Amino acid sequence: MPIIRSAKKALRVSLRKKVVNDKRRKDMKEAIKEIKVLTRDKKSVEAKTSLSEAYKAIDKAAKRGVIKKNTAARKKSRLSAMIKKAS
Repeated sequence: MPIIRSAKKALRVSLRKKVVNDKRRKDMKEAIKEIKVLTRDKKSVEAKTSLSEAYKAIDKAAKRGVIKKNTAARKKSRLSAMIKKAS
């Protein structure tokens, strides 16, 4: 545990940021998982409509630093390829 007052404050701030980052990461993973399930079940129309939501979640995570820019690009590319292959 931190002893210095500024370190205690930094710990509180980082814990608050962790909650937000975990929410963004969870939203992103759920959106990706939804598309994977839809493509596995051969529901390409629904997968295409949910692709924009997944892109939005991935872009928000990348913008806020939860994931890196190239990671976001890779995830988006793989999702679109997955949908293209399923349809």
